[in-house]
Amino acid sequence: MSDPTAITLPFATCDVFTEVAFGGNPLAIVEGADALSVAQMQTIAREFNLSETIFVQSPDDPAHTAKVRIFFPTAEIPFAGHPTIGCAIHLALKDAPDGDFDTQVTLEEQAGLVPVKVWRTEGRAMAEFRAPVIPHAVEGVTTPGTDLLAGALGITPETIGFGRHRPAVWQGGPRFLYIPVRTLDTLAQARPQEPRWSEVMEMAGVDSAYLYTPGDACDLRARMFSPTAGIPEDPATGSASAILAAQLMASGALTGTNQFTLHQGVEMGRPSEITLTVLSEGDRIETVLVRGSAVPISQGRIRIP
Repeated sequence: MSDPTAITLPFATCDVFTEVAFGGNPLAIVEGADALSVAQMQTIAREFNLSETIFVQSPDDPAHTAKVRIFFPTAEIPFAGHPTIGCAIHLALKDAPDGDFDTQVTLEEQAGLVPVKVWRTEGRAMAEFRAPVIPHAVEGVTTPGTDLLAGALGITPETIGFGRHRPAVWQGGPRFLYIPVRTLDTLAQARPQEPRWSEVMEMAGVDSAYLYTPGDACDLRARMFSPTAGIPEDPATGSASAILAAQLMASGALTGTNQFTLHQGVEMGRPSEITLTVLSEGDRIETVLVRGSAVPISQGRIRIP
């Protein structure tokens, strides 16, 4: 039975990095969250139990659209891509419920200020953000060898790496272990295997691994595993896609302005599409842009813990 005295907040859910409902990566957006404590936000994120929940607060600078806090089911994180895309589209659609538009949403995230271009054309809503941190190497960590990585994923050592692509750890707010594999069959076969998975995560100083390989009908197809963060597998990971720019630079795959179509979530039955644009000069990354769509799914009110 509902409690008429309970205080509630509005929420919405959407599927991000897809134009098809019930594809891509689900996101919960909780508005009016200024008075929530970290513990309350964590409790709500655990209740939704999605890979991420984003909480919308009043901005510190009134020139910006909103301040946001992003949570895994288990912890707060400084930046994430699919909450940024989904929340920006959600806020823009509230201001422009009908017709085509082209606008700018500016989100204050813990990793920094994130400008997001949002537009709708013929009913198709899209957003593109500029990564708040240029991805870079992580000091003081050791990239596990291929034998250990293979054991942690249930694949064979010779299937790891292709061309100049080799495993490495990169950071850009969050950090990820990047593991290139040779074929789509290997990508489909991979699964975290204990106890070696935990050994790999501890050695690399991460809780997430991003696997990728050349794809069909896309440049790269990927999977992202993060079971220790409460995410057995993520259907679409915008932050990992942004930080992938550093992995591509180290692999010799960047020259000037580059655009990549990334597919993720296929093996989960939640296919997603992410567009990654990297502007580079020489061996230096100048700008990283991540683009995708979102589809509204539900809305309602949630009790405050």
